[in-house]
Amino acid sequence: MKNRLRVLRAENGWSQADLAHRLGVSRQAVNAIETGKHDPSLTLAFALADTFGQRIEEMFLPKG
Repeated sequence: MKNRLRVLRAENGWSQADLAHRLGVSRQAVNAIETGKHDPSLTLAFALADTFGQRIEEMFLPKG
């Protein structure tokens, strides 16, 4: 799954650690999602969308 997480995070001036703290996850979890190594759980996807004021469909795209 492709995502816009790195771009959105950079637009807000947040480090991976900053975002991780806001979400209550580890920095490694944020990195794994950003790099496409892991897909977020549905709960985390909703939290990410809420944090950035986006819809899930705007943040996460199928690979292709």
